[in-house]
Amino acid sequence: MLENSRISFDIDKIKKSIQANLPLSIMTYTLPHEMEIYMSDVLTAFLKELNQENLIEYLTYCLNELVTNAKKANTKRVYFDEKNLDINNSKDYVEGMKTFKTDTLDNIKHYLKLQKEKGYYIKFIMQVKNNKLRIEVRNNVSLTLFEYKRIHDKLARAQQYTSADEAFTQVIDDSEGAGLGLIIMILMLKKVGLTEDNYQVFCENGETVTRIILPLTSSLYKDIAETSESISNIIDDLPQFPENIRHINQLLNDPEVKLSAIGESISSDVSLTASLLKLVNSAVYARSNPCCSVVDAVMLVGTRGIQNFLYTVGTLENLGTSSEKKKALWRHCYKVGFYAYNIGCNYFPRDRMIMEDSYVCGLLHDMGKIIFDEAYPDLIDRFKQFCLEKNISDDAFEKITAGATHAEIGAKIAEKWNFPSIISETIRYHHCPENAPEQFKNITSLVYLANMLANYEEGLVDFYQIEPEVLARFKIKTEEQFIALAEKIEKIYDDAN
Repeated sequence: MLENSRISFDIDKIKKSIQANLPLSIMTYTLPHEMEIYMSDVLTAFLKELNQENLIEYLTYCLNELVTNAKKANTKRVYFDEKNLDINNSKDYVEGMKTFKTDTLDNIKHYLKLQKEKGYYIKFIMQVKNNKLRIEVRNNVSLTLFEYKRIHDKLARAQQYTSADEAFTQVIDDSEGAGLGLIIMILMLKKVGLTEDNYQVFCENGETVTRIILPLTSSLYKDIAETSESISNIIDDLPQFPENIRHINQLLNDPEVKLSAIGESISSDVSLTASLLKLVNSAVYARSNPCCSVVDAVMLVGTRGIQNFLYTVGTLENLGTSSEKKKALWRHCYKVGFYAYNIGCNYFPRDRMIMEDSYVCGLLHDMGKIIFDEAYPDLIDRFKQFCLEKNISDDAFEKITAGATHAEIGAKIAEKWNFPSIISETIRYHHCPENAPEQFKNITSLVYLANMLANYEEGLVDFYQIEPEVLARFKIKTEEQFIALAEKIEKIYDDAN
């Protein structure tokens, strides 16, 4: 009977959030028992997917403790309001806490109804990033000074105990549960090698945030790190760019060469000529009159534009568009490139780097993912053989090919093909723009946003999963603003295609 009451969850959504380093969030207003079970089930599945089964027992306890504390904090607010007591006043606080526990336990449904009406929520958030697991519990009331001091007193006291038994015998105050659960939680985290630095409690934007950060140390993630490092050696066997493209690139690097000579060189290749004219007559350049001359096209696009055009054509030739899956990947990449360029024109109209490179950076951002879709069967076989020789599991190989590691692989390919650092670094950090070198943060954030917009339209991500720092960079404060941008840019794209 209990099994039938469990809330089911989508394991594919858990896998995708891990693969793309996206947060996964669960929100509740009243925290009924079935929601507590659901949160524990999702956490267990999340940890199993990460091969961190050894943490399940410890983190399940931590989760239950933190969401219960958040629920109590929300209940406390509506209780104090109903009693006409100021929770931030020390005298009122002491007075209210005398009866809080008894009154709310006797009539908990009433107070849960009140806090739902007030919109007081509890959020449970999990995310893997930079080889670390971050677990957060948030509730939308700020700690009072008394609560803050009490929590940090318990944290300090927890460092003095060596076992739960010792904590039980020494903690005698029962006014708020004495924080015994918090003390036991810290003792449990210490068992898995964590210190007080891995546990944070703070307030931001009207929310109380409790955060636990754990390094991922399983052999699986060690295997992934080592394999990613070794990939560069295998990538060395990828073919170089076609000779005609390398020749034109050499001309472009000659400061004495004339654009007319570059135009003549492109004109000698029918495929390049058709591709260039298609590009300059596309929505990217928004020309009112079609361009029919290669020389005019070269003049319009400019030296940097021609280089980016060659990087694109060469990549398409080398990675191909044969399979249906690969065609779908390229369609996504074209959309991200288009979005990045058009959004960049609005947000950074005077940034030459954005204007010149945003399209190609967006277009090539998933180059590392495409390499694993039948680009080079021999190369993929070598990856598999490498994993076999190193005794790396199929699970690790799947995470390497499907997860955010593809960004590092794509960056290594771009470096092998002598792409400029702006392209390789944008590819490398398009899932985590906050880690990009400072000079590339704007363009990496732009490609990240374009990618998120495309994924949002396809129902692959939710608004809450988008990095707040990136949204702030583009002055997007609400989901309504994000949706308006998504609808506007999608319409421009549809009209152009």
